[in-house]
Amino acid sequence: MRTRISSIHFKASDSLKQFAEVEVQRLCKLSDDILACEIEFTYAKTVKEARVHLNANGSLLNASETSDDFKKSIALAVDKLEQQLKKLKGKRMAKRAGGE
Repeated sequence: MRTRISSIHFKASDSLKQFAEVEVQRLCKLSDDILACEIEFTYAKTVKEARVHLNANGSLLNASETSDDFKKSIALAVDKLEQQLKKLKGKRMAKRAGGE
């Protein structure tokens, strides 16, 4: 999986980038179809936002979270993406089985 990390209005530390990559790697366990991941960190006064965009073999999945800590924001966004991937996998399995 190709991962790109960008930060807006600040310079992200190496530890934050490494934490984000480790969190996103959790998603690879759910699906082998993930081709690319883009992570955006935005800092505005006291609000810290993390946005994660996934390209999962033609499906685009997005999640964003805001909190007072970047690590908490990225963890919550990855949790949302886990749910989206599980739902997408369930739909694909149902389609293969012949149902809708």
